[in-house]
Amino acid sequence: MKRFIIIGATSSIAEHCARLWIAEAPINLTLVGRDASRTKSIADDLKVRSPGSAITVVSGNLVEPESIQRLVNQILKDGNADCALIAHGSLADQSACQQDLALTAEELSINGISPVLFAEAIANSMVRAGHGTLGVIGSVAGDRGRKSNYVYGAGKGLVARYAQGLQHRLAGTGVTVTLIKPGPTRTPMTAHLGDSGPSLADVAKVAATIVSGMEKRRNVVYAPRRWWVIMMIIRHLPRFIFNKMDI
Repeated sequence: MKRFIIIGATSSIAEHCARLWIAEAPINLTLVGRDASRTKSIADDLKVRSPGSAITVVSGNLVEPESIQRLVNQILKDGNADCALIAHGSLADQSACQQDLALTAEELSINGISPVLFAEAIANSMVRAGHGTLGVIGSVAGDRGRKSNYVYGAGKGLVARYAQGLQHRLAGTGVTVTLIKPGPTRTPMTAHLGDSGPSLADVAKVAATIVSGMEKRRNVVYAPRRWWVIMMIIRHLPRFIFNKMDI
């Protein structure tokens, strides 16, 4: 039975990825979240969907380095994971971040530093075992800083640069790192955008793209795939044009 870990299991995208994985075959799945009650609720639903799967819930602080290392050590004490997905994040209001340095620091930690620390700890275990697939969720927002969400984008940009470096480090080993860049997706995290926000992708379809990309050991997965083209254009727009855009 393959062993899976999901960090940030209460993420809607992560939950839908888990549903796809357990639909393929029974697995040993560890769900990690800050909210023990919500994480257990997701685990209970998954157990109904896959009675043959072994599902464990672990909760704790997902930000403090010492807590992160303890959580990873606890999860991996019985052996390495075949596949891990790091999915937690937060989408604070950009204008609020501009007025509150503590909120800015919190957002950068949740969206950037915390995923990187989890990835490093899990990757090191996979390297020792000689195999594993590690997926790290970034965002299209990390491709180019924009006035509408540059604090969030900065955290996700940190994840992107880290993942590139980790991929370089692990090239030629049995460990694969997939950087995942979802576009705006219809989840509870984006509910505040309402109808005034960008067109939101279906979360189940985004999850299917992620699962497929990780199974194929892609270096980068845009979900939906059209965001690869969109962000390529945005990245290469001349600054004098970009600065006139309200995005």
